[in-house]
Amino acid sequence: MKMNELEDVSQHIHDKISSLQCMLDLSVIELPQNKIKKLGQELFALERLLEEFEKCVGQQKVQLKHLKELEELLQKDLEDVQHMKDNIPPHLPRKMDTVRNEPGMNHNVAADIQPAQAENVKTTKKNFVREMEFITMSEFEGIPQYMKGRVSYDQLNAAVHSINAAVTAKYKILHQSVKTLNNHARKLHQRFKDQETKDTKGQHFIVEDDIREFTQTKVDKRFQGILNMLRHCQRLRELRGGGLTRYMLV
Repeated sequence: MKMNELEDVSQHIHDKISSLQCMLDLSVIELPQNKIKKLGQELFALERLLEEFEKCVGQQKVQLKHLKELEELLQKDLEDVQHMKDNIPPHLPRKMDTVRNEPGMNHNVAADIQPAQAENVKTTKKNFVREMEFITMSEFEGIPQYMKGRVSYDQLNAAVHSINAAVTAKYKILHQSVKTLNNHARKLHQRFKDQETKDTKGQHFIVEDDIREFTQTKVDKRFQGILNMLRHCQRLRELRGGGLTRYMLV
């Protein structure tokens, strides 16, 4: 029942009560039998109307209670959504325009890559750059504690992001024509080619120098521990030879 309908019912009851009050005031006078009968009918009708009114009020109270509960649930959902928005894990994939926008990348080196040339190259299998998948929570929990040490889930995936940034930057250079590269990028291009072997053909790999070259990540003992965890999760494998350790994406 709407508010305006409740007001109409209330006014109707008020009119009925006023009418009955007038009849009662006249009851001191001897009334005809038909008048007394009408008074009884009016009292009976008013009683039923009051019962119906009380029923409607009860329904409105129940509905109001449900609305308040719904408001509390919606408020909680809103707070949960805001919390998720404010605490988005940094390792989640994000849209990047070019390699130079990768977080943690060495921007001086990224500037050596010619974005105009990369945009003109058609997307083919030849210039496809593979990336390492992020570690899931279940995989992280499956890593032995002695191997994890104090490395957190977010720190592990931050390292995955840095490795992907280095892989992307390296193969962006390799996929370009040497003629379009500046002197520094040409030296990197030649170094990448020299590091390839028959075992790396068709594979994506990096070495420690690539991490130093393209990211801000420190290649220290802690990082070596992270690489061990990534090997445990079958994200990469090592290929040694020629005095180098190549980290190949699995």
